[in-house]
Amino acid sequence: MVTRFRRYWQIADVLFKYGFEIFVQRLFPGVHRFRLRKSSPVDSAASEYQRMRMALEELGPTYVKFGQILSTRQDMLPPGLIEELKRLQDKTNPLPFETIMGVLENACPGYREYFSEIEEIPVASASLSQVHRARLHDGTLVALKVQRPGIEEIIETDILILESAARRGERSFPEWKVYNPRGIVRDFAVQIRKELDFLRDGKNADLLRVHMRDLEGVKIPRIYWKYSSRHLLVMEYIEGVRVDNVEAIRAYGHSPKRIAEAGFFAYMKQIFEDGFFHGDPHPGNLIVTKEGELVFLDFGIIGIIRPERRFWFVQLLNSMVLLDAGMLMKSLEGLSVKIPEESRELLRDEIYTAMLEAEGISIGQFNFTAMTNAFTTILREYRIQVPGNLMLMLKVIIMVLDVGVTLNPEFRFKDQAESYMARFRKSESIVDQLRSRAGGSMLEAMDGFLDMPRNINQMLKQLSTGIIRIDVVDTDIRRLQMSLDRTSNKVLIGLVVSGMVVGSSFILRETQLPVPGVVFYIAILAYVIALCIGFYAIYKVLSTGVDEKER
Repeated sequence: MVTRFRRYWQIADVLFKYGFEIFVQRLFPGVHRFRLRKSSPVDSAASEYQRMRMALEELGPTYVKFGQILSTRQDMLPPGLIEELKRLQDKTNPLPFETIMGVLENACPGYREYFSEIEEIPVASASLSQVHRARLHDGTLVALKVQRPGIEEIIETDILILESAARRGERSFPEWKVYNPRGIVRDFAVQIRKELDFLRDGKNADLLRVHMRDLEGVKIPRIYWKYSSRHLLVMEYIEGVRVDNVEAIRAYGHSPKRIAEAGFFAYMKQIFEDGFFHGDPHPGNLIVTKEGELVFLDFGIIGIIRPERRFWFVQLLNSMVLLDAGMLMKSLEGLSVKIPEESRELLRDEIYTAMLEAEGISIGQFNFTAMTNAFTTILREYRIQVPGNLMLMLKVIIMVLDVGVTLNPEFRFKDQAESYMARFRKSESIVDQLRSRAGGSMLEAMDGFLDMPRNINQMLKQLSTGIIRIDVVDTDIRRLQMSLDRTSNKVLIGLVVSGMVVGSSFILRETQLPVPGVVFYIAILAYVIALCIGFYAIYKVLSTGVDEKER
């Protein structure tokens, strides 16, 4: 708990430092009284979104990862913030080699029996791990991905703080509820805990290799399970250059255009055919070998699409290529996205307008990135929530397109997508998916039919015991509350009038008592007022009854 409280203060200091003291005060009232605001090194010209990114980077690995995942939610956050979050760098200073050796000893006891050499200088260093090149006794080069010591405890503490902040945020900022902050933090916690398990990372690599085995020009590193554990992943070391290093690729004697096409079709297959795709295709995770193979690295973030949903993902892509707003909305609904009925036509018009604007000045200049940005802006304005894996898919496609344009400035998404869709139709994958969906729907209907006797029996039992739940919609509750309020007001008025009549009658009747003249006249006035209120109440009751009969 001491660590958690200390972490609270660290986070508060960083947020104060970058000018977010109002946010801290609303989220954690009273904190500002105990913290001294530090002068910010940020240039006064830095925008609010830039300061947010800088604060996340200073807060450490958990918040960098959180920002990177939030950068996929273009349906919720403004474009300016999304662009800043995309710039978050998952790079840290490497730990001393002695520290890494301690982790290696715990993760792989007796590692000296397996590795003849381990290079002290890491080839890569990130917030969760760092990578060292090593050599097995048989001469095979391997890469050791070693988890940073103590990182799990830091992340678990930060997750608790994020969960608390999400709860407080929904109370302090009611407008946030539509974005489901607690759900976002919950999904993030699941994702980052998966990334901490290097065994899962290796399994993702193996499964992706199986899916890519028949695709020419694509390679996935082999995993050495004999030496791997939860905190250590040993994989095949592959020499190559970053995919965005066009000159080096040409120096290898290979065509950057061919590499761009190979990468695009590899991702299309992963997303729309396999439903299992590499979720972080930035240039540092894609390298090209001397043999011209495109190599995928880092399998911590993986997108998964269930078989029954792949059809709608394909239809979504098809609708964007064909500029069909109706098909796009139907695809969204097939993915369980709720579209308000009253906004349907207006939303369809706006989506179609965005599609036309993405077509460009001349035919063939289709801009998928512009369409996606406009599309997500529209969803955000209408406060329509979409599945996280859909936004991850769109982010992946945009990143792949950026790499494709870097390799080949004439790369055209529409042409490549149409080529892929034509190949996809020939393979009859859509027919297979339709058949699968039809079979699934039939099984679901049969299951519901077989469950019907049990459901009826359960309902009868509830009726016999007098225990049954009735769902009342919000409008009915409000009407009931208003009716009760009106009734209680009438009863109160009736009691007051009765009291006035009884009291006045008593005073007027007891004339033998020494009653002052003023009191006598007040009693008469109260008696008259009570009679007027009574006649008015009778009139309202009768008139209300007539109005209800007319309705």
